[in-house]
Order: sequence, then structure tokens, then C-alpha cells
Amino acid sequence: MVVVVLANLDLPSQEEANSRDVQQRRVDEAFDAKNADQHVLCVLVPYRDRLEELQVFAPHLKRFLDAQSVVHRLIVLNQSDQYRFNRASLINVGWFEARRVGCDYMCMHDVDLLPLNPQLDYGFPGDGPYHVASPEYHPRYNYTKFIGGILILTMTQYEQVDGMSNKYWGWGLEDDEFYLRLRDADLTAKLRRPTNLTTNRKNTFKHNHDKSVRKRDSARVGNQRELSRRRDRISGLKTVRYEVLARIPMTIDNAPLTMVNVKLECDLEWTPYCLFDAPQ
Repeated sequence: MVVVVLANLDLPSQEEANSRDVQQRRVDEAFDAKNADQHVLCVLVPYRDRLEELQVFAPHLKRFLDAQSVVHRLIVLNQSDQYRFNRASLINVGWFEARRVGCDYMCMHDVDLLPLNPQLDYGFPGDGPYHVASPEYHPRYNYTKFIGGILILTMTQYEQVDGMSNKYWGWGLEDDEFYLRLRDADLTAKLRRPTNLTTNRKNTFKHNHDKSVRKRDSARVGNQRELSRRRDRISGLKTVRYEVLARIPMTIDNAPLTMVNVKLECDLEWTPYCLFDAPQ
């Protein structure tokens, strides 16, 4: 497998950052000129230390979407700070990145979930979200309110519900809370999922995750368990705090993507469990 990546994802020098910004602008301008007047999908991938999975994911998804003639951009949100992983906040950041490059719909996509059945539709979702990773076919999760894995929405729909909660540090529960946001906005009534596929839970997707190598951060630190079970009506898209450290254009096996190094901020008074050694 031929892989072309930028090996160093640390903070670039000012000269390197300026050069990359120029390169990214040229990529953006060429893309916009080529795809004017079409729906454009931004695939948003929350990410940290998953290079082996990304090397498989990026070329696989490009081939899959090209076969459907889906005009798309792949944006990898690389959490580059000292805090525990926050998938939801990264997706909130991804919405702003998607708006920046002119996408009109978005896909929240786990890096370790690969679509296999060509009947899985990544096209424009219309007036309601489209849950590609339906619990009927997902290899692991099978409950009615599950909306994780791969979910497609318009940019407007995501903004309508103020995105996702920023309080979920570590693994789990952010999707369940997002379901409630969609429900409160009457979008679950319009939620669609794939049906009548020729495949089943064993072969609709490939779950490319070795839990013995990459263990989930399921720790509940301090008051996290109690706070995680409460509805969050405070934080979301409008309140996510972050800094973009770099936007790095790269290619993996002819699959172009932009790696966005993101430094999230944490309100230690509200969610001290963003650190493992949270003050008691």
C-alpha cells in the first residue's frame, strides 16, 4: 500500500503554516471551480492517534463515494491537546470547517466503520437526517435510538439543533444526547435509515477496530457519571471553544483529505473530567 502523509503533525513553524495555508487555498479554489452548483458533502472524522485506521478508511471511502458520484471533501479533525478525547466537540469544529469550504451537507463518520454495501446512500439527505449506520445493520449496536457511526445531515439541520453537547469527554453517550436534540427539533420524525438491503449485520459494514490495541476511554472521572446523564441545554455548536493549529492537505493512496489539528478548550469548573487527574 502506497501512503503519502505528512509525518509530523505537531505545530508547524510560521513559514510552514503560511505555505500550507497557501496550498490549502489553492486546493479549495480548484475544488470550488470544479464543483460549482452541486451538492457537496463534507465527511467529518473525529480523530486522534488512529493512523493505521485512517490509512484504510480514506482510500476506501473515496472509492465508495466516487462510485456513487458523490462530490465530497474529507476533513479529519485531529484533537491536538492534553485533554481526553471529545468526539462531539470535534464534530462541532468540523461544522465550521465544512461551512468554511462551502459544503451544504455533512456526514459524521467514525474512522473505524467502513461501508461495504453499495446500496448505502451518501447522497443529499433532503428534509431529514439519514442514518447510514442503521441499528438494523450496524455490526455492534442495535437499539432504536442509536444514531452513531455514520449520520448524514444538512448543514442547516445541524445548526438548527445547535450541534452536539461539549460535555462528553472520553467515550460514549454523546450520540444518545444528540438524538434528543433531533427529537426536540422534530427531526427524528423525518429520520430515514436504509432498509431492505441485500446484506445483514455481518457484512453491511466492516468494523476496523482492534480493541486490544486501541482501548476505549470509558473511565468516569469525578462527577462525570452524574453530569453525563443530565440533559445539556447549555453547550453546543455556538459555545464550542477551540483553536485551529494547522490545516494540512495530504493524500493517502490517491484519497485527498485535510487534516485539521484542533486544540480544544475545557471549562474545568464545569467539566473537570476532561483531564484524568480531575480535581475533586
